[in-house]
Amino acid sequence: MLQTIACIAVPQMAPFEFGVICEVFGIDRSEQGGPTFDFHVVAADPGPIPTKLGFDVVVHEGLDFAYEADLVAVPASLIDTPPDGRVLDVIRHAVERGAWVLSVCSGAFTLGHAGVLDGRRSTTHWMYTDRLAEMFPETDVDPDVLFVQDDKVVTGAGTAAGIDAALHIVRTELGASAANIVARRMVVPPQRDGGQSQFIQTPVPECHSDSFAKVTEWMLEHLDEDLTVDLLARKALMSPRTFARRFRAETGTTPNAWLNRQRLLRAQQLLESTSFTLEEIARETGFGAAAVMRHHFLKVLQTTPTQYRRVFGLREATAREVAVAS
Repeated sequence: MLQTIACIAVPQMAPFEFGVICEVFGIDRSEQGGPTFDFHVVAADPGPIPTKLGFDVVVHEGLDFAYEADLVAVPASLIDTPPDGRVLDVIRHAVERGAWVLSVCSGAFTLGHAGVLDGRRSTTHWMYTDRLAEMFPETDVDPDVLFVQDDKVVTGAGTAAGIDAALHIVRTELGASAANIVARRMVVPPQRDGGQSQFIQTPVPECHSDSFAKVTEWMLEHLDEDLTVDLLARKALMSPRTFARRFRAETGTTPNAWLNRQRLLRAQQLLESTSFTLEEIARETGFGAAAVMRHHFLKVLQTTPTQYRRVFGLREATAREVAVAS
């Protein structure tokens, strides 16, 4: 269970990326029904820690807490400055004992210096991916993703992608509801990614055109129906060919792919929060049959609906599903 978090403050760290870690893990959200973590900011040398923007962050704790934390997080910092060896020891120790390790943006270089990216997939800000691959050739750098999870080592891409990476860890450990509460408080999308996939591809852009926004809103309200391109084109007052072309231009994906992603998200919510059977959820979300829903879960999320419910769902739901299956 994710409970204790150590954010390592390093010299010349980026304030925004440092703030992302503090915002996701450092705020008490119990009043909204959300998680509360035992959050500590630590440093190799407690005291004023200079940031990239010229002001200091005063840290009162040394690294001792980080040696026992469930998650050790590292913000972005200067990539050409060798990290403190004591910080690298903490990171290596965290990986060895099976704790989560998270880097945001150029914080991946600190993980690289610690040697924990060797043999793993990783990412960082797109401006630095070539440099990361050059400096640490034993890691497989993916420049096209929001973040990468390899075992329990998570590397986030630039800036706001650190939010996605941090929320992914919350979702994996505590479930989608907890991640949703954190995201709602931060006024950010709760999930821009592929859920439980080992690495999360670039998110599907939202519709910005008013006409398509209305259509996609209607689609979300009718996920359980047979939403053909012909039907959607009539709603948008376009020919099917024009609708398909403009939908892809607007969202970056096809109508069917967009629908399947939204149906998956809705199915995840129902698996976690209701006692509906798999067949009921498949009908409710428009997949039609549990076997079809299972196919999409395996293809996109690399898990099955039953496995997802076992990890994130209500105990009552799991018990009912077992009873129905027997």
